[in-house]
Amino acid sequence: MPWTAARPVFAASGAVLAAARERAVRRQLEPAVYTADMFGTGHDAANRAVVAAVPGDRLDLVGLALHGPRSAVDKVVKGSRLHP
Repeated sequence: MPWTAARPVFAASGAVLAAARERAVRRQLEPAVYTADMFGTGHDAANRAVVAAVPGDRLDLVGLALHGPRSAVDKVVKGSRLHP
């Protein structure tokens, strides 16, 4: 398995996650979202369906993953703090 650098994990409220998702979309980053509804499903297709059923600005976000240039990601996660 190739070596990969560790990635920081941040903690944030739902409101901060929603703002980060919006900033990511504006910066043309493709966020991977994790919603509360996904915990009630049993597989990937069902996860995708519950996310697709809700407009992006109304998602009940519990997590967000980003990949992109460091400067862009830093601006997107503004307002969050490192997870303890």
